[in-house]
Amino acid sequence: MLGGIEAGGTKFICAVADRTDGPLEKCVIPTTSPDETLKAVREFFRGHGVLDALGIASFGPVDIDPSSPQFGEMLKTPKPGWTGVSYLDAFEGLDCPIDLDTDVNGAGLAEWRHGAGQGCRTLAYVTVGTGIGTGVLRDGQSLNGAGHYEMGHIRPVRDGERDPFEGACPFHGDCLEGLASGPAIKARWGMGLNEMADPGPAIELIGGYLAQLALTLTLTHRPDRILFGGGVMKTPGLIDVIREQMESLLAGYVSIPSVRDYIAAPSLGDDAGITGALCLAASVLPGAEAGPRHAGK
Repeated sequence: MLGGIEAGGTKFICAVADRTDGPLEKCVIPTTSPDETLKAVREFFRGHGVLDALGIASFGPVDIDPSSPQFGEMLKTPKPGWTGVSYLDAFEGLDCPIDLDTDVNGAGLAEWRHGAGQGCRTLAYVTVGTGIGTGVLRDGQSLNGAGHYEMGHIRPVRDGERDPFEGACPFHGDCLEGLASGPAIKARWGMGLNEMADPGPAIELIGGYLAQLALTLTLTHRPDRILFGGGVMKTPGLIDVIREQMESLLAGYVSIPSVRDYIAAPSLGDDAGITGALCLAASVLPGAEAGPRHAGK
């Protein structure tokens, strides 16, 4: 029996499955205080018998290096109360192997195995929602350095006359997440893109910032495809603006496939994150082939 957790800043999605192609049962738990949220998660899993492995795809920053003494611990997150919380301590009582990666890496893994990333050797996955995160996978393994990537906090070019909003990120102000995440959009306009009577100018602005991220990914990782998911990306027309503006920014410098194929939507939709968490669990099942990431209890 596999357990999976897509741990988000707004909600935790938990699931159990006997294989990775779909959950047998899942539940949604609001992300409140760590004690309240993690207690509800433990109760869900304890109601489904003994787990053989648990996979966690988490919001961050989080330590995902199994060799680190802080493995499984939340780092300096803007989510109040969560800095220093340890997933390994919280789920020690489940007595099973645990693998942990970021939520965006987990979603990317699911799309690489089962969705729109199939056939890609290098796949980039971007989520635009409560925060902005990016994962890059090479042959199905997430790439990381001293920690996981934090490309949601790059500093895009901002025209102060066109966009006087100084950003909502508590660390950097007008970084990408501070300008184009869901909370940043609401802080700037008082509503989401889908709530606006005429969202066109706002979509052009937000799409332009996200196009700068797509350009950066293209020039630094040369992926076969970039997938854009998350709640903000459900806005009609936003992905088309990203495609158009990214192609303009690239200016023919390097070749990419057709931009409509190169910048695409995930095919697993809202199930990508929890499917990825179950894939992580399967990777640490007893007898599973160990990959570059190897987790413990």
